[in-house]
Amino acid sequence: MSKIQRKDYDYLFKLVLVGDSGVGKSCLLLRFADDTFSTSYISTIGVDFRFKTLSVDNTIVKLQIWDTAGQERFRTITSAYYRGADAIMVVFDKTNRESFDHVKEWLDEINRFSEGSVRLLLGNKFDRQDSIQVSEDMGKRFAESHGMKYLETSALSSHQVHDAFLLATKDLIGKKSKNVTKGKRLDELKNKKKSKCC
Repeated sequence: MSKIQRKDYDYLFKLVLVGDSGVGKSCLLLRFADDTFSTSYISTIGVDFRFKTLSVDNTIVKLQIWDTAGQERFRTITSAYYRGADAIMVVFDKTNRESFDHVKEWLDEINRFSEGSVRLLLGNKFDRQDSIQVSEDMGKRFAESHGMKYLETSALSSHQVHDAFLLATKDLIGKKSKNVTKGKRLDELKNKKKSKCC
């Protein structure tokens, strides 16, 4: 009889990166997963994914990170990956106002396919300060009005890339802990009712 293998992590979370083509989703994933950066990255066709394991406050978390294509022609494929996503990061390019204006459309699409996921807004290409079209204040105000957290990142310099994934992971652990506590309380209440009536 084969031995039951012990999981090498406490939680497995599915995290999805969405946003317009060219905003740097693949570069963010590459920077976070492998701590590398490439200037010759080609557009993602459909979807790509990586695994990354983190240790957060003595909790081992395995992240399954999906990098989706931003082009319109892949929307029917990529929207399927929102289902069951624990966290979704919406990425825009700080040097491209149009990519920021499209964030609302991405959120509308996410809301159609995903419920209860943790959401983060990332303003990428922070390193290109001479070409900025979307200020930090604009990003923060938009995120706050949609109940999201906002971070500015740079896949090139690695500015706040790890922080963004860590923030999402901590929020997910907190959410799981609340659900476990809530479940225990419900069980306790059921047991109390049973003991009273019997």
